[in-house]
Amino acid sequence: MQQALAQAQAAAARDEVPVGAVLVNDSGELIAAGHNQPISASDPSAHAEIVVLRAAGQKLANYRLPGTTLYVTLEPCVMCVGALVHARVARLVYGASEPKTGAIESAQRLFETGSFNHRPEITAGVLADECAALMSRFFENRRSEKKSG
Repeated sequence: MQQALAQAQAAAARDEVPVGAVLVNDSGELIAAGHNQPISASDPSAHAEIVVLRAAGQKLANYRLPGTTLYVTLEPCVMCVGALVHARVARLVYGASEPKTGAIESAQRLFETGSFNHRPEITAGVLADECAALMSRFFENRRSEKKSG
């Protein structure tokens, strides 16, 4: 999760919402790392999770990513949950919950529907305070810039 936090800090430095993600294999070896970039890429689907899944698929030449763990600093949204399911990611570990758009435990509880043909093992709240603090600082800075600008 520390590597995902570093990715989130890289996103913030680029004035993107600070969400970072990394994907590792069963041995803990890094497959791909990335961060939010919908603004800089002019791509509404360029969430950290999607960026990482795309990079991993290209690296492994496979759209399925079994035996992998995705670490992400923020609870995934509906789009990202769908991508995790289609990629068959084995495990999801995330930091802070996302009350407005989170699709695991917050705004939506997608895996509670029983409708998916794949469900990753889920661990929530890893370094949650650090992940949430990074988001809070980012949006506080944005609000301050708007007031002074």
